[in-house]
Amino acid sequence: MPPDPWLLAPIIFLAAVLYTSVGHGGATAYLAILTLADYTVGVLRPTILILNIVAAGLAFLLFQRAGHLRVRLLLPFLLTSVPFAYLGGLFRFADRTTDIIFAITLFAAAARLLFLAKPPQMGKVTATGIPFYAVALPLGAILGFVAGATGIGGGIFLSPILLILGWANVKEAGSIAAAFIVLNSAAGLAAVTSHTPVDEAVLMPFLVAVTVGALLGSTLGAYRVPIVHLQRLLGVVLAVAGVRALL
Repeated sequence: MPPDPWLLAPIIFLAAVLYTSVGHGGATAYLAILTLADYTVGVLRPTILILNIVAAGLAFLLFQRAGHLRVRLLLPFLLTSVPFAYLGGLFRFADRTTDIIFAITLFAAAARLLFLAKPPQMGKVTATGIPFYAVALPLGAILGFVAGATGIGGGIFLSPILLILGWANVKEAGSIAAAFIVLNSAAGLAAVTSHTPVDEAVLMPFLVAVTVGALLGSTLGAYRVPIVHLQRLLGVVLAVAGVRALL
């Protein structure tokens, strides 16, 4: 039997701090925590999306106030990601399929935190012209669909790509990822709630924890140095949760 949500609230709070310190909403961490705590995560997709919107929204506001947002770099990704996030949210997968999708998502997020905490740069690639749009438009569609289908926002995968290609520095990537997460999660939530109701008993304790944690984490991330070592530790937790989802 899953534990009382208030008992998990401190762990959710810590996850929100770590994720929002780099401009992410924390959906993969919330997903991992709920998986390890024996919750049926498929029915909690709307809850995870709401938490993601709140956390990433606060992160976006603080990163934007600190002057890190680059709107022209963000817009091409949004053109395809938002409609595909809505389409992803309309899908209702079988329980076993849901577990496999969640496990793959957790493994990918764990790899990002463990091995790409400081992504290597390929060199400066111009974020304009046909080559840029040839990457940004299909990538936005893929990450948007995954965001809607799983409840994550996609920012945890977008930000390392921005860093590797030299399109943004760490704080700019955090600001772009936060905006990307908010809009995709909102589109996914609009679709998901048409067939899966919000579990308010689970949502409220987590919402309190995420709000406080996101305020702290995004302040640290926007004005100070991200907490790399703790992010790597969180990567291990995500990998364990991925194994748990498969089993």
